[in-house]
Amino acid sequence: MTIGFRILNRERVASPELVAEFAKLPVANVSDSMSRMTAAGPTLRPMHTSGGMAGVALTVKARPGDNLMLHAAIDRAVPGDVIVVDAGGALDNALMGELMLAYAIKKGVVGFVLNGAIRDLDNFRETNLPTYAAGVTHRGPYKDGPGELNVPISIDGMVIHPGDIMIGDSDGVLCVPIDEAETILKSTQEKSDKEIKQMAAIEAGTNDRSWVERALIERGCEMPE
Repeated sequence: MTIGFRILNRERVASPELVAEFAKLPVANVSDSMSRMTAAGPTLRPMHTSGGMAGVALTVKARPGDNLMLHAAIDRAVPGDVIVVDAGGALDNALMGELMLAYAIKKGVVGFVLNGAIRDLDNFRETNLPTYAAGVTHRGPYKDGPGELNVPISIDGMVIHPGDIMIGDSDGVLCVPIDEAETILKSTQEKSDKEIKQMAAIEAGTNDRSWVERALIERGCEMPE
């Protein structure tokens, strides 16, 4: 086994039904249901025009500025995949542009999460495939490797295993681990239901704000007489 330059199989993937349920939920609510402890950092921003993302992680660990393994990942992708690349956050060379994007769309890829740069930004906006990246540069990539497919990766402390659920919206991206997905889904649905009721109370003018004053007093805030 060649550590650092290998392609593995995914042992399991999240079900399409579970992915579809997460697609209905705001990323912020899912994040809150995970105790706000998981994030891919503030540098990964949407490069597409609008819309959310939900799919199954196909993970890539790439040498910064090199996209050989990203090409290999797109070749092996199946419909519903989100290709997630840990390329160290380097922005000197783009990992992909319009040609790779067009091919990925043809393959049924539903999104990209790239801890690195892209180029051909206008094309990403026009095609509007959900894509999150750390930056943009006109300089192209190298294609030498090494790298790995379908191994656990980490982006700014967020660990992604092959087959996990990847979701995204205008607030950013989030990985939902398979083993905790059912619990997180239930908690997020309950939170979303509470927010719907709270929004209705705001519209009706009956929203209870007593918790604010209570929190100020409990924390010893000095206030005027």
